[in-house]
Amino acid sequence: MKRLFQSILVFIGLVFITLPAALGWNKATHMAIGAMAYQELNTTSPQLLPKLLTILKQHPYFQNRWAPQMAALKLSQQEQDEYLFMLAARWPDDVKGTDPYHDHFSWHFINYVYAPQQGIARSDSALPTGETILQAYALNRQLLKSNVADSSKAIALCWLFHLTGDVHMPLHTSALVGTQFPQGDKGGNLFKIKLALSSNTTNLHSFWDGMLLNSDDYHSADSLATQERAAFSRTQLPQLGNLDLIDWSKESFQLAQDNVYRNNTLQAGSETEGSVLPPDYIATVKPIARRQVALAGYRLADELVADLSN
Repeated sequence: MKRLFQSILVFIGLVFITLPAALGWNKATHMAIGAMAYQELNTTSPQLLPKLLTILKQHPYFQNRWAPQMAALKLSQQEQDEYLFMLAARWPDDVKGTDPYHDHFSWHFINYVYAPQQGIARSDSALPTGETILQAYALNRQLLKSNVADSSKAIALCWLFHLTGDVHMPLHTSALVGTQFPQGDKGGNLFKIKLALSSNTTNLHSFWDGMLLNSDDYHSADSLATQERAAFSRTQLPQLGNLDLIDWSKESFQLAQDNVYRNNTLQAGSETEGSVLPPDYIATVKPIARRQVALAGYRLADELVADLSN
């Protein structure tokens, strides 16, 4: 028994070393989370918005990229302010692999191992190569509250916006390990599925990634944010009082086990042919994804109030 336990621990360690990250919500959904945080602050803490907007306007991308984008859309001043939150929330994905500001691929995730065939579901020691989303969040939160220049705070703000969204995506906190995926399914990226028998093969992560929104224009993101605030009031989300990112990640990990993978009953296809999702899968998981987006929007607003109100 002792040797078996040691073998399992070695197995977990190897998995953490070899598993790369999956991407999170798509850019459009990140924009909606940023928009929801803006709408919430505009309602509950409008006095904080000028401070946040002043910082974001010192971002290295503001003058040459973001400001022209906003001007081209001919938005009202309030809409421009909300759009700035949207652009900030998606920025870490916009510059991924193309910009010297982004060399933190592992910041977007943490791979808690879900290995049901071995009876393993670990959320106490997951350490993928490089800094995890938990470490990245703590670092950028510290920078935001420090005395660094506003241009540096603006970058930290973008990361906080983005990572708050990422950690609420269940496949950002999990790696399914088993016979079919001995080195993990890369956050669902190797888990091949079809939405219907006649559909093209895709993967589980891509499905979750764009489940709620595919159009990354201002009005689509604003509309989704408005819908989620109306559909999920604060009284319907009792866990909002918890501002601990570790707890948020463990909530997502549990959702991955119970709902994304359906307690290891969801079938993956081959490398070339996806397995058709169960008939009730989309209807079952879409409300969960919506709720996670609402939680992310509210929690982002609450975190900004906690960090910058003084």
